Amino acid sequence: MNGGLVGRPVSRVDGRAKVTGAARYPADDPVPGALHGFLVTSAVARGEVVGIDTSEALAHPGVVAVYTHLDLPRLTVPPFPYCKGFIPLQGTAVHHAGQPVAIVLAATVEQAQEAANLVRVDYRAEPPTASIDDATEPPHMPRPFRDRPNEITRGDAAEALVAAEVRLEVRYSSPTRHHNPIEPHATTAQWDGDRLTVHETAQGVNLTRSVLAVAFGLPPERIRVLAPFLGGGFGAKGPVWSHTILTVAAARLAGRPVRLVLSRAQMFTLTGHRAEFRQHLRIGATRQGKLTALVETTTAQLTRTEESIFNESDSTSTLYDCPNVHIRQEGVPLDIATSSYMRSPETTAHFGLETALDELSWELGVDPVELRRRNHTAVNQETGAMIRGKHLLDCYRIASEAFGWSRRAPRPGATKDGDEYVGWGMATEAHTFAAAPANPPVTASVTVGADGRAVLRIATQDIGTGTYTVISQVAADALGMPLDAVTAVIGDSALPFASVSAGSATIASVTGPVDKAARSARDAVVALAVADQRSPLAGVPADEVVTGHGHLFHVRDRARRDSYRAVLGRHGGPVEATGSLPNAPGHSYGAVFLEVRVHARLGSVRVTRVATAHDMGRVMNRRTARGQVLGGVTWGIGHALMEHTVYDRHTARVVNPNLSTYLVPVCADTPAVESHFVDRPDPGSTALGARGFGETPITGVPAAIGNAVYHATGRRVRDLPITRDKLL
Repeated sequence: MNGGLVGRPVSRVDGRAKVTGAARYPADDPVPGALHGFLVTSAVARGEVVGIDTSEALAHPGVVAVYTHLDLPRLTVPPFPYCKGFIPLQGTAVHHAGQPVAIVLAATVEQAQEAANLVRVDYRAEPPTASIDDATEPPHMPRPFRDRPNEITRGDAAEALVAAEVRLEVRYSSPTRHHNPIEPHATTAQWDGDRLTVHETAQGVNLTRSVLAVAFGLPPERIRVLAPFLGGGFGAKGPVWSHTILTVAAARLAGRPVRLVLSRAQMFTLTGHRAEFRQHLRIGATRQGKLTALVETTTAQLTRTEESIFNESDSTSTLYDCPNVHIRQEGVPLDIATSSYMRSPETTAHFGLETALDELSWELGVDPVELRRRNHTAVNQETGAMIRGKHLLDCYRIASEAFGWSRRAPRPGATKDGDEYVGWGMATEAHTFAAAPANPPVTASVTVGADGRAVLRIATQDIGTGTYTVISQVAADALGMPLDAVTAVIGDSALPFASVSAGSATIASVTGPVDKAARSARDAVVALAVADQRSPLAGVPADEVVTGHGHLFHVRDRARRDSYRAVLGRHGGPVEATGSLPNAPGHSYGAVFLEVRVHARLGSVRVTRVATAHDMGRVMNRRTARGQVLGGVTWGIGHALMEHTVYDRHTARVVNPNLSTYLVPVCADTPAVESHFVDRPDPGSTALGARGFGETPITGVPAAIGNAVYHATGRRVRDLPITRDKLL
């Protein structure tokens, strides 16, 4: 065998292509004759377009066409994963600032952008509402989204709360936040008769194909979507957005390919965000810290054209042992763009729960880690079934020992170093990973050629998480080949089916099919060898043949060996095999411990030390897994201390739609992170013992930072982000 590539910290197989520029992203693919598109977006947030003058834009050099609601054909509004309740340029109604009202096509992107500034639009404007605090309608509970209820009841939480020995009532809030992947959203659409090819920044090539099929009334098999590389996704590129549909429609009208790349500012109004959020938590407990009641009401921003809650309360429902729970998720409609999933969508609600437990620990005089241990559960709180392979208690032990938690100062504000107060905080981390759809099943194919090399094909995506590398490791191990003998081909809807790279579902859903396909291909080659009189393995029972380093060996006589290349060379052609396996949803867990320093006079907060431990089942690649931890910690720092989309409350326009005023963490903001993994295979996994993990490492970081700030200063900040004005 290969000595086990799976689990090792293998370098990314796509790394060289990315750093040398050989990797082609969707906006890089050359399409002969392509026009460049640019969107004209609404200057008002609520109202109606009453007139558009495109004459000056049409006269601009290089401009080929300007399309408005008067030109586009009537399209069908697709269901999820199209998140907006309408398609722009289908009528005159304006639902939010930045909504497309026209699309300009020109020979160059500069000409298109210049011409877009020349389109004159007249509006009938109405006063918009941009904040939950200004909402003109009371919060209401929308219909279930994707069969997920917005109200969950277990036991009698109201009665248990009244009877509780200790009660805690707290409110938390967080602002709107936006995805800001380094690669902007881009679409290139090319029609060939009634067949459509789309190069798309998509976390799901097959989901994109299904949305376009509905919108344009096409059979899905006539549409091909390609996304071989992505410059980050974070949920923003999971749903399909209106600019994609408009680009495809414009290409059809123009009779030429069209490429459209969103500006950074347009990404703040056209591609989703984490909704503004309010959380009201009431907790009942015994004096020993055992939870007896959890009552949570959350309020999130909705729009007037769709009603979907994306900020989920999974943690409150499932994370701790509590017999009496009542969760109610509400929303209020506002005149801003559609929200959507944003990496670790439960993080907003998780922040409140993990902060409230810290507050309860101080109220009771119980160590925060011990409080969580006392409420640990090995039972699924929603189904009553035992949770197999859960090692959260190990995460508490490993991370706390690595961090040195036992040396924590006993009271807030007790530790000062020069001008800075020093505080320590911790939180549990948890995330639900999704299952791929059962129909069609996720399928991989593996072809071994006469050159002794293997090609793995599956229509999954790599959004920067290391999918190329991990599936190559799995295939190489199953085949018994060197890693560089396997080529993974992904990001193409023409390949065997895979689902969206979201919900931390990718490794959980694709690893099993890849392993099964590779093992089937290996078995087929072994069968050829033992049946071939020219092979040194002729007549050997197939179950006595092992593979490694591109060769086939007799298990007891290593001198009897053949190679993939020799076997298939004699066979005269390649061998191909496929594999399909379902996967079930589940949870990954962890614990994060960190240190902050708060400047006594300036109120500035620095995160200076982090230790984590995670239970993700079997670790497939320690290097890519650690990368997910580093990314999660960095994202959590941004969530807790910086990120905040600001709306003008009078115009409902985004005030900071760029990276100079929408602040995100940089290297100087991110400390060294000590990451540990339990690394025990999940017995229920169909992914070689692995579980979905990518979004887990952000979930506890914001609460841990807030808890550490309290330990440092005695000031409890419940309204994110934790900015200087809240600490001075």
